[in-house]
Amino acid sequence: MTIQNTDVGSALTPGISDRVQALVAEMTLDEKLAQLVGYWVDQGDEVVAPLSGEKVTSTDYVDATTHGLGHLTRVYGTRPVDPVERAAWLWGEQRRLKTETRLGIPALVHEECLTGFAAWKAATFPTPLAWGASFDPEAVELMASAIGRSMRDVGVHQGLAPVLDVIRDPRWGRVDECIAEDPYVVGTIGTAYVRGLQAAGVHATLKHFVGYSASQAGRNHAPVHAGPRELQDVFLPPFEMAVRDGGVRSVMNSYAEIDGVPVASTPELLTDLLRRRWGFDGTVVSDYFAVEFLRSMHGVAGSLGEAAQLALEAGIDVELPGPDAYPHLAERVASGDLLEAVVDRAVARVLAEKEDLGLLDADFDNAPTAVDLDDAEHRALAYRLAIESAVLLRNDGVLPLAAPGRIAVLGPNADSAEALMGCYSFANHVLAHHPGTPMGFEIPTVREALSERFGDVTFSEGCAVEGDDGSGIAAAVEVAQAADVAIVVVGDRAGLFGRGTVGEGNDADSLELPGLQRRLVEEVVATGTPVIMVLLTGRPYAIGWALDEASGPAAIVQAFFPGEEGGPALAALLAGDATPSGRLPVSLPRAAGAQPYSYLHPLLGGPSGVTSTDPTPVRPFGFGLSYTTFRREGLAVDGEVRAGDAFSARVRVTNTGERRGADVVQLYAHRAVASVTRPVAQLVAYARVELEPGESADVRFTVPASRLAYSDRALRRVVEPGEVELRVGPSCADTDAAAPLHITGPTYELRPEDARVVGIEVVRG
Repeated sequence: MTIQNTDVGSALTPGISDRVQALVAEMTLDEKLAQLVGYWVDQGDEVVAPLSGEKVTSTDYVDATTHGLGHLTRVYGTRPVDPVERAAWLWGEQRRLKTETRLGIPALVHEECLTGFAAWKAATFPTPLAWGASFDPEAVELMASAIGRSMRDVGVHQGLAPVLDVIRDPRWGRVDECIAEDPYVVGTIGTAYVRGLQAAGVHATLKHFVGYSASQAGRNHAPVHAGPRELQDVFLPPFEMAVRDGGVRSVMNSYAEIDGVPVASTPELLTDLLRRRWGFDGTVVSDYFAVEFLRSMHGVAGSLGEAAQLALEAGIDVELPGPDAYPHLAERVASGDLLEAVVDRAVARVLAEKEDLGLLDADFDNAPTAVDLDDAEHRALAYRLAIESAVLLRNDGVLPLAAPGRIAVLGPNADSAEALMGCYSFANHVLAHHPGTPMGFEIPTVREALSERFGDVTFSEGCAVEGDDGSGIAAAVEVAQAADVAIVVVGDRAGLFGRGTVGEGNDADSLELPGLQRRLVEEVVATGTPVIMVLLTGRPYAIGWALDEASGPAAIVQAFFPGEEGGPALAALLAGDATPSGRLPVSLPRAAGAQPYSYLHPLLGGPSGVTSTDPTPVRPFGFGLSYTTFRREGLAVDGEVRAGDAFSARVRVTNTGERRGADVVQLYAHRAVASVTRPVAQLVAYARVELEPGESADVRFTVPASRLAYSDRALRRVVEPGEVELRVGPSCADTDAAAPLHITGPTYELRPEDARVVGIEVVRG
């Protein structure tokens, strides 16, 4: 197969210093290629990446580093290692690379960090779905800064997070890693994460660029059939925000093939869009084994050398996790199929990143002798996000538990620490392969936290998360009958590739609660004891039977894997020590058969008289109850705005209840007529506002034109003149106040310098 060389102009490597250019000029081809790969020292038999058990490189580590090394892969996150001992090894290894390789260039160390630094003894934060439910970018930025500080302290330079995939189908196992089904929420919260991590001196990596979450039928690695308009209007905006507004330094390709073309081999996305149009000047790293997959899974390359050339020319600078394909680039250069200048381009980017991180001048003389990866700041931030992200879905008056009497705590997730954490937590990602190894940090279970808050509680598991063994349900029912209130904790168990009910490779063909958990809840409810159902999940489930039936639980709380402080946070919320304020970042599905579904559907995507099916979710995007009440009124919008200009919108929100609480003020747009079909509702802006009882605040939004833009029939991102209705309400499906907006002038095509983020001002009183 002959592969065409691509443009290697200097415009694709802007800002390269004289020092880096001189280094590249001095390097041999072997030294250049060594900078374009990682090495997974500890991979061995660990299975913590797709098909990793089948892809162990045969290259010996010492041989692989003879000419230097680009990345060290997951030196903390592959097996439980003491952080101080591992840091001593890492500092020594970096000194070896400086003193025993010709050019003395240290390796860049990368790690997973989606729910915290993925290392033994490190803090574990709520999963990204919980970030979305909090609608609090500020808290996420602070969390990411704390994560970055931990990583920096032990010599890690790059974090493989955040995930900016927009949720389209809750059957997909990796929904656990995603923030929301709305691109703007994903973009604002994801960009906040980028800023926090990078402010701590660790480079963030956007995943997975792009389209991964649109996989067919929600199956991992399945083909994607998204059209260019869906790509431009739904999947790409979060990445553009993180690049242009967040200044992210690294991007990771998606495993997806879109309309038959694997992203890892697509220069139109990785080079033309990302670099030429958006101005990204960092490094692009491959998702693990993605380069090799061009041969073995996608079939667009006949050899490892062809796969490597396709990926490199498309714009992937570094092959991770190890040197499977990129060493074969030497053969491609020797044969004349590949210009060495293409290699030089990638090497310059890698060395520029190392220069930016201070690696080229680092001495590695003083490894840390003590480190606390779960200090008071970590725990306070974990608690804040766990509190802010819990969503109260139903409450018939049983909550808060002012004087609960005898409490029964039931269910398979009630006394499980693992049930509080997502797939990419160190515990569920790695420790599952090391039974008997302690967690290494404190993580009270829900049962333990409730016992701490209320005194002794009775406990019965009832059933497992998975399986068909119902022999324990009768005992749980008996415990519930003897109690004044029963708290039934059900949901998911996160894991990898069949080890669990959600997580990477754990896709679902049903959205019913796994195993016999529904039966457990229903039999406990039938006792007549008031029941509070707590869901610890990594995806939304079809729980209309619990939400909409009079015979359902008296209260339902949804917590998306709330992390190490999730138990105490849930105990505080149930007790009324804190007020629920989370809002759904994803619609609660009616059934698996209604998927894929998004609240961003056009008119024909909802219920209609031409079909007997109803995809309407049982609870809409943005929904969430509280122990207090809010009034939103007086929506005032600029009556007229010229296409391309910003407009202002103002609404007054008042806490009309008797408890302190937080409202998430949600501003939606609806356009009835446009050149292409538009969603029945689209979130334009949001603001989380804390209010004391009786307190009011004016929330003022300055909304840029880009928030009303979409791809027209020529696939230009434009703002068209016409009529738009703005709405404020407690969810995408409910309106408290509405106001018209008239857009005037000619159609406006978006420009790179246009603002993408809404300005927010909260004026109290």
